Amino acid sequence: MKHRIAIEDNLRPIEEFLSEKGYEVENIDFADAEEITSLIDEFDAFVVTGLDSNMLGIDDVETDAIIIDAAGMSPEQVYDELESRLE
Repeated sequence: MKHRIAIEDNLRPIEEFLSEKGYEVENIDFADAEEITSLIDEFDAFVVTGLDSNMLGIDDVETDAIIIDAAGMSPEQVYDELESRLE
């Protein structure tokens, strides 16, 4: 099964790497909380930089999606993290 990954717009190298590895990757505007809440259950993981675990600013949003803070990580490291956590 191909996993759907939402990724912050400024992470182009990671986006390209994950796409090459078979992930379905989509850029999301993480500043738009309404967009994220409407799509939250459609993704298996969110790849962001510098955001805390409450990325939406809304405490009552629940999701089974993985959230990875890619700050300081290479595309390979993000891929490895996804592979280990999406098993």
